[in-house]
Amino acid sequence: MRIVGLTGGISSGKSTVSNMFKANDIPVVDADVIARDVLRRGTGGWKKVVKAFGNTILLENGEVNRAYLGQIVFSDPTKRQLLNRLLAPYIAFGIYWEIVKLWLKGYKLIVLDIPLLFETKMNRMTKPVIVVWVDPSTQLQRLMARDGISEEQALNRINAQMPLDEKREKADVVVDNSDSLEETKERVCNVLIQIRKPLTWREFVLSRDGVVCFLSSIILGVAAYRYSK
Repeated sequence: MRIVGLTGGISSGKSTVSNMFKANDIPVVDADVIARDVLRRGTGGWKKVVKAFGNTILLENGEVNRAYLGQIVFSDPTKRQLLNRLLAPYIAFGIYWEIVKLWLKGYKLIVLDIPLLFETKMNRMTKPVIVVWVDPSTQLQRLMARDGISEEQALNRINAQMPLDEKREKADVVVDNSDSLEETKERVCNVLIQIRKPLTWREFVLSRDGVVCFLSSIILGVAAYRYSK
């Protein structure tokens, strides 16, 4: 199985690129979706976060007020790190479980869409690593327009993450999303050609079909040995 890593920064357009992969029938494991699920009312993640941050982060229906919690953690690095530590085990389990389900279905190519891919060291299990990059000015303007926030608030959120330039240096593939949507689509098409190349031997062995072939060869070998005796 080929596990492709996809990451970027806030308002870099990572979700746009992720949707392009989905549109091309490539399954995507979205860490943001999993993060929302592990913070739903009554879950283990919800209980730990409410215990740490108090009932003031809750809406009337008991769900976490994500916007308010975001304001808290983006303005306080210590609280942001606390939130990440509390939810990391639940998110990691959710990601691994989605990978297992796709493996069982026989998929040979999947994409892990993880904002904190490098920070959580999950880039070690992905190859290639794709970083969606935009220039700092474009990132700032897009974030302010998208969330309707001030420049100071936008900078706080951007600075709370690993710089995009640093992520770009760690990437195997960079998708520049600073230009038009059509240009980004063209760049993603080139990436699709690359990641759809035949699996390496190691990737095939780790796929469901590879495991089946391996086990079948062992069974046939044992049967042939016994028959020859």
